[in-house]
Amino acid sequence: MTYYAGGPWPPQPPPQAPPRRKPGKALGAVAAVAIVAVTLALMAVVPHEVSGHAIAAPDADAMPDRQDAKPVRKLSGNPLMADGVALGPVSCDLPDLSRDAEQLKTFYTALVGCLKQAWQPALDKADEPNLPVKVSVTLPKTSACGNAPSRDEAVAYYCGGDATIYAPTEWMLSDAGLSRARHLATLAHEYGHHVQRESGILDAASTEMGSPEPSSDADKAVVRRIELQANCFGALFLNAAADRGSISRATANAAVADYGRADDSGDHGTRANQLAWAKAGYTGAGPAACDTWSAPADKVS
Repeated sequence: MTYYAGGPWPPQPPPQAPPRRKPGKALGAVAAVAIVAVTLALMAVVPHEVSGHAIAAPDADAMPDRQDAKPVRKLSGNPLMADGVALGPVSCDLPDLSRDAEQLKTFYTALVGCLKQAWQPALDKADEPNLPVKVSVTLPKTSACGNAPSRDEAVAYYCGGDATIYAPTEWMLSDAGLSRARHLATLAHEYGHHVQRESGILDAASTEMGSPEPSSDADKAVVRRIELQANCFGALFLNAAADRGSISRATANAAVADYGRADDSGDHGTRANQLAWAKAGYTGAGPAACDTWSAPADKVS
């Protein structure tokens, strides 16, 4: 799920794209509203952090950001999806999962650092930025993206306005328990939204959403392409990390399968397509395998 600050329809509060849902839950109207455009300038002036809970990826200093890198506001023609662009193999040193909030935050922080490392070669090759992501295990009432979704609507969500993945402890544990595969699938999907933001894909997608009614069929069709691509991006990472460090091939396989456990959804796609795009990323050579923007309508339904 994604949240974005700002937009073309002020003064409405920032709407949300649908969350990564709990299985068996039908999304309400609030979860179905479409994405609002975000300018880079706006994102730069609305940093937001929940005190004591949102933290930067541990490798942020080790991977200096390229100040000249710029997002490219294109969809199927985005440089990130060019031939020859690929994630780097990565060995994730992850701590044990725990029901303790601080230990869970430590796990997520290490995972986000590993996600950043894996995506760095692809974003470098595309000459696009790869800025740090914060993680919060506490749910704020509001963030840079407005009001938070309800527990029934979300498992976790990404806010582009403050570049934060919100993975509330209670929500995550009630959905995933201590299943490492399920936690990996969720965080990798949310980081996929961050990659979409950094590459300019989200901004380009917002220009495709011209309806004044954000829950229109046309706009939800765009949201489906966003969400299915995030599944694919998440699985690209799982393949890059499988059989290395703390992530076994069996765990990675289970995490990919997890993308197919949700019900059919008007804004995330059918169960079959949600899994199909994850498999495309898992077996693909790079982000080019995740071009939902060029796919026929039945593949993103």
